[in-house]
Amino acid sequence: VQLQASGGGLVQPGGSLRLSCVVPEKIFSRNTMAWFRVAPGKQRELVAYSATGGSTWYATPVKGRASISRDNVKHTLYLQMDSLEPVDTAVYYCNTFPMSNLGGQGTLVTVSS
Repeated sequence: VQLQASGGGLVQPGGSLRLSCVVPEKIFSRNTMAWFRVAPGKQRELVAYSATGGSTWYATPVKGRASISRDNVKHTLYLQMDSLEPVDTAVYYCNTFPMSNLGGQGTLVTVSS
């Protein structure tokens, strides 16, 4: 199963992006879904997750600037990122949480002036 994230791009500091990830319905409806990111030269980092029951969690670096949501009709996971900073530059992936062996390309977010 491949999960394809989209919505990345080049944005100036202070800007916003909304990332999307369409997930097979059976996976989406049964799992906590999460966004991860890999910044240049760094290890993979959990950014946020959204449980099926509605609870959410955010990593400290993005708390207050990120909002994770899930559309249960479209079985799509979203990540709204505001007040983007250069340190947010990374490839963003969606997956279950805990991470499972789902493949798929991430989406590159570059924050630069």
